[in-house]
Amino acid sequence: MKLLRIFGWLFLFSFLTILTQVGGLILLLLLPIFYFINLRIKPGITRNLIKITFAILFYNLMTFLIIPIIAALFGRVPLPVFSNTYLKPANIGYCLLNRHYVKPALKEAMVRSAEEMNIIFPGTKIYYLDANFPFWNKFPLLPHLSHDDGKKLDISFFYLYKKSGKPSNSKPSFTGYGVFESPREGEINQTAICKSKGYWQYDINRFMGLIHRKHQFLFDEKRTKTFIQILAKESQIHKMLIEPHLKTRMKLTNNKIRFHGCQAARHDDHLHIQIK
Repeated sequence: MKLLRIFGWLFLFSFLTILTQVGGLILLLLLPIFYFINLRIKPGITRNLIKITFAILFYNLMTFLIIPIIAALFGRVPLPVFSNTYLKPANIGYCLLNRHYVKPALKEAMVRSAEEMNIIFPGTKIYYLDANFPFWNKFPLLPHLSHDDGKKLDISFFYLYKKSGKPSNSKPSFTGYGVFESPREGEINQTAICKSKGYWQYDINRFMGLIHRKHQFLFDEKRTKTFIQILAKESQIHKMLIEPHLKTRMKLTNNKIRFHGCQAARHDDHLHIQIK
């Protein structure tokens, strides 16, 4: 029984570290506090509720107050959570999991671009998805291959309400991933090409869109194209990754806009940007 408990704690430590980078460390900091609670309160629902409540409060204190200070020592800053009118997380979970850290230059470029976008399309919200963890290069942010140095960021496409055709500030999936703007007849079907070459993982991000409202939305080509063009003017932005059929459809010609290769996952549900 004791051995199973040890394995359980090790599994939890590993899982939290993989998911959030800092969750395992926070768990270690909580263990002495849990031990103290065990000494003071007899076993039962009350003790468990106190532990859970304290763990949630402590984790959020670390996430929103302490970790941003430490992350600055690693040259990374959090993207806006509540403070910016135009640039926001697609899901607060990205921030709770500490997956919203970038280099200052990338944050500045995103804030400028969001402000310029709102001059052209007032009231438009730019939603970011996965960015990077707060500490250390080469620490993988799964399932991504390259979000490990503070220089990468995924952002959501823009959408229209299907019924009215009006611009929406919502997105079709809970995560912001997994709802694809697939190739039309006659367009390049890169997914089929890559999967025919044995790259089975190419559309694995479809599992991130299992909870969706795709039937309520249409891809907003006009706003998506405009924002990509705004980003392309940013000198700090070195590369943007998108599916070839969307680049062709939107007549995007800037050489910063590229195909990511079959070894990655498809990019017709989001845009990937990165700085030098």
